[in-house]
Amino acid sequence: MAILNVTQETFETEVLEATKTVLVDFWAEACAPCRMLNPILENVAAEVGESVKICKINVDEQPQLADRFAVISIPTLAVFRNGRMVRSVVGVRPKNEVLKLIG
Repeated sequence: MAILNVTQETFETEVLEATKTVLVDFWAEACAPCRMLNPILENVAAEVGESVKICKINVDEQPQLADRFAVISIPTLAVFRNGRMVRSVVGVRPKNEVLKLIG
């Protein structure tokens, strides 16, 4: 499954109204750890397929979403279920930890 870029306009539909677990990566272009996380998320997306939706939110372009969820350090991975954030972690995580986070 492809990783989806989400904006303020699409957040409600893509994340809050999703019928499955959603993993959101809050990131920024200038963030080296964020770039390190990209291939890990691509591997996770390939492994979980359609069972989990993976989204990215660029905090420089969508600061209102970062503020809404109190994202102060990036990368932040947040898990949403049934329209609410159920957990989050900050920093680059290996694939097995990301899988455990969404499991």
